[in-house]
Amino acid sequence: MGEKIYGHHAIEEALKKAFAGSTLYVMRNGGPAIAGLERKAMLTGKVAVKKLSKAELDRMLPGCDVRGAILDMGGPRRGASHLKETSVKGFCQSLQEGQGALVLILDGITDPHNLGAVLRSADQFGVDLVIIPERRSVQANETVVKVSSGAAQYVTLAVVTNIVREIETLKEHGFWVYGADMNGDPSYDMDYAHRSAIVMGSEGDGISQLVRKRCDMMTSIPMRGHIDSLNVSVATGILLYEFRRKER
Repeated sequence: MGEKIYGHHAIEEALKKAFAGSTLYVMRNGGPAIAGLERKAMLTGKVAVKKLSKAELDRMLPGCDVRGAILDMGGPRRGASHLKETSVKGFCQSLQEGQGALVLILDGITDPHNLGAVLRSADQFGVDLVIIPERRSVQANETVVKVSSGAAQYVTLAVVTNIVREIETLKEHGFWVYGADMNGDPSYDMDYAHRSAIVMGSEGDGISQLVRKRCDMMTSIPMRGHIDSLNVSVATGILLYEFRRKER
């Protein structure tokens, strides 16, 4: 079996890019929503539909609330290859002279729910590339795709071994790098460059020292609450919005 996707919105998006040989497993008598997924699967001409009992579905993904449907992505792949992937160098070389771009660098996010929410914001705010480290970071797995409501399949990812080295590549191609930190300059005062990369740190430790040293500026979200930080996915959405607001 291939990579399994659950969550109705995530399945709907995945069906648009499903490989030949994929299979949609649905619960018998699952109701109108399940019937709608069945129809969409059959319309692709590539996805088989198989009906199972609720117990059989639950055994396919123990501990997950699959809500009556699981899509098993068929076809040859490496990991989550139905997602859009590239290298940082390849991305930079694809940019035309004078073309602006927004890159999001995730320095060690370990919670799949946070990564899913971040990728959903990245899709909504038109991020051109999301960079994720290969180690000490969650990868774009089934949970991430589900939490993103399928948005993960539209965001271009670069999984890298060394974030610092990739930041240098970005800078060689005209990018300015902005790190998110509670002691940085207020985000509403920030003048973002035409080519910008925003760095978000891990849930507990924030941006690592080596990455911090490569940032051109540090930016913060002014807050008035009683706790000292926002969830990383919420903070990412706010900073991406600020970038697009300033751009306009």
